[in-house]
Order: sequence, then structure tokens, then C-alpha cells
Amino acid sequence: MTTEQERPATVETVESVVRAQLAKALGGRRGMVEAAVPTILFTALWLTTRELVVALVVSVAAAVLALVVRLVQRSTVQFALNALFGIGIGWLFVRIAASRGGSEDDQALAYFLPGILYNGGYTVVLALTCLVGWPLVGFMVGSVTGDATAWHEDRQVVRLCTTLTWLLVLPCFLRVLVQAPLWLAGNSGTMDVDTVVAALGVLKIALGWPLQLAALAGMAWVLGRDRTPVTA
Repeated sequence: MTTEQERPATVETVESVVRAQLAKALGGRRGMVEAAVPTILFTALWLTTRELVVALVVSVAAAVLALVVRLVQRSTVQFALNALFGIGIGWLFVRIAASRGGSEDDQALAYFLPGILYNGGYTVVLALTCLVGWPLVGFMVGSVTGDATAWHEDRQVVRLCTTLTWLLVLPCFLRVLVQAPLWLAGNSGTMDVDTVVAALGVLKIALGWPLQLAALAGMAWVLGRDRTPVTA
């Protein structure tokens, strides 16, 4: 009979660890729908009714409904809460714009500002972790191995994690690169606000999960090339 000491050890790779961690961070198709539907409703209602409050209320109601369904089914509420939090921050920016005397056009533009700022901040933070040699993905590995920083002693692991972190940076950078000039054009009056809001609504969806999935596909390709053992 094979003893505990004689059983072959399971060798886990950095690639498999990162795949598992990324899988937890994604909600699958359902998570994508929960993230996209509120934005679709907000954009469609604003463009068809020009009633900002109606657009906000309906989009929030959609996110709350998704949250309730998750609770009833006793499944993870993370992705529904993420959508609700995003809308809540958008609503807060709308209220700030209104309190400063902004028109409905100003308030509609304010709804999209948090997403642009978030992606800009995310780009800067993730890029800095790569530039200083402590890529964020490395800490995913550290969270599994039980030592948050031991991975940094292996140059091969650091290189792999740096590549993967840059791939996470790319979608955020592209969103800012495309959306920020549009937002500024609408805010300055050089472009029609309805056109800008429509474009931002479409881009928020088109550059959301599809772009994220493209980045993840690139990460999967990188992860499929090597086998980097997770050492103690």
C-alpha cells in the first residue's frame, strides 16, 4: 500500500494558478450580461426619452433585479454587485453635476466619467507595477503559494507575470484612448452631446467584455506556451 510520503507530488504551474485566479475574476456569460444590460438600458432610454432620471432608475432597477435573482438562487452576487456599484458611482457623478448647475447634457456626460477615470487609474497602477518589477499578476501567484512575495525571487516567474500584467493593462489603456477624447469633445461643446452619449454608450459595451476577452485570449496563448513550476 502506498504511503502518504510515497505518493507522487502534484506539480502546479504558475500558468495553472493564474488560469484559476482569472476564472474566479470572470462571471462567464452571465456576468457579462449583468455588466452590459444596465449600460444598454441607460443609453437607449436617454437617447429615446431624454429623461435622465428615467434612464438611471431603469438601469439601477435592472442591476437590483440581477442581484435579487442571484440571492434567490444562492449564487455569487459579486458580478451583480459590481454592476450595481458601477451604476451607483455613475449616479453619484450625475448628482454632483446637477448640484453644480449642470444641464441634463452635462449630467448625461457625467455618468460616463467614472468609467474613464477608473480605467485611467487602473492603467497607471498596473503599468507602474510592471515598471518597478513587481507585476500585479505575481501577487495572484503569491496568494496561492501562501507567500505574497516569494515568486519575485524567480526571474522566469517575474517575466511571465509582467507579460500577463501588460496584457491586462492594454484594454484599460485602449478604453481611455478612445473614450476620453469623445468625452472631452462633448464636454467642451465641439461635438453634439447626444452623439457623444450614444458613442460612449456603444463603446462602453464594445470595449468592455469583448476587449477584456481579447486580452484574456492573449493571456491564454501566453499561458499555453510554457510550464513554470510553482516552487516553495
